Amino acid sequence: MTTTAVVMMIVAMVTVWGGLIAGIVNLARHPEEEGAEPVPPVEL
Repeated sequence: MTTTAVVMMIVAMVTVWGGLIAGIVNLARHPEEEGAEPVPPVEL
């Protein structure tokens, strides 16, 4: 693999894994409340 390919692979991995970690940290700090979900529509 060329140097450019390795650098781009590392950038892609950091983007994907960094986003995953940021999402997990965000949910851990601010968990979703059960009452915040909208009420499902009533079938007629």
